[in-house]
Amino acid sequence: MRAQDGSMVSLNDYRDKVLLIVNTATGCGFTPQYEGLEKLYKTYYEQGFEILDFPCDQFGHQAPGSDAEIHEFCMLKYDTTFPQFGKIEVNGEGADPLYRYLASHNGGLLGGAIKWNFTKFLIARDGKILKRYAPMDTPEKIEADLKAALS
Repeated sequence: MRAQDGSMVSLNDYRDKVLLIVNTATGCGFTPQYEGLEKLYKTYYEQGFEILDFPCDQFGHQAPGSDAEIHEFCMLKYDTTFPQFGKIEVNGEGADPLYRYLASHNGGLLGGAIKWNFTKFLIARDGKILKRYAPMDTPEKIEADLKAALS
């Protein structure tokens, strides 16, 4: 995967970690969830938890700007420290293979499609998709499932 700084990152780097994979946007009504995501990250990182942030501009052009601008916004406004990747598409012909896989194995309300920004996938240490969360599911609502996955 392409990181926000343009470097390539292997998802193997996150082997044996519990992951929360999120498609995000900086101009969305759900953008304040970055605060809760960062809190989860700081609380559970030492136990083997990672958040993988994938900005996506497919929903209402709510992730304008370059990868660097998006990253700077998140760091300055929400003090994010978890890994952020380059902008991707999550639906349609241009959908990133990771999101094609996630959506096809855990359908959600729209079949395989991603409904909106801040759709979240909790992934077990063995790579199994544990649960898909809707955009309105806040990070705080995910915490119990996260604790169970880490134990």
